[in-house]
Amino acid sequence: MKVGVLGGTFDPVHIGHLIIAEGVREELGLDEVLFVPAGQPWLKVDHNITLAVHRIEMVRLAISRNPHFKLSEVEVERSGPSYTIDTMMELRNRLGAQVDLFFIFGCDALAQFPQWKEPKKLIELCKLAVVPRVNLVKPNLKDLESSIPGVSDRVSYVATPIIDISSSQIRGRLARGLSIRYFVPDKVEKYIANNRLYRG
Repeated sequence: MKVGVLGGTFDPVHIGHLIIAEGVREELGLDEVLFVPAGQPWLKVDHNITLAVHRIEMVRLAISRNPHFKLSEVEVERSGPSYTIDTMMELRNRLGAQVDLFFIFGCDALAQFPQWKEPKKLIELCKLAVVPRVNLVKPNLKDLESSIPGVSDRVSYVATPIIDISSSQIRGRLARGLSIRYFVPDKVEKYIANNRLYRG
């Protein structure tokens, strides 16, 4: 079984997340993709993020019509900052050694991969499915090899469509009273309106 893992704050989840997940699933032949809302991302410890209960429900609504998409609350169940290595270790324990794990993230994050917590151990736990970002080129894997030997063999570049939408852009539009129709699934748009999220 091949399982992709797409982590993120999902504040809120949007169509870009869904398009990336579906693109990677098809390109790599994944059986399912786990959406993993972050608890307290270590890179955002000084940022206010929306309560996990809302972010989880928005993801649940967004993926409800795709049988290959699943929700995992592994990070919000754990206290303290969220590190990818801890999440992947927990998922490995839950899913078993027979499952091939693919961690999905952007080429911008791959460039910073040597600064992550225990990157060498991470590539032992999973393969890396790297997707393009707007106006960014792929990092040189030879350069990464000098600090993380073996990383080249664990990276798969996946040519998903580049959707120039961000959660911060959506929050900004809502704060200004602008529409987010087509930025997020209809159910998520309705949930945000009903719960008055992101209003200025």
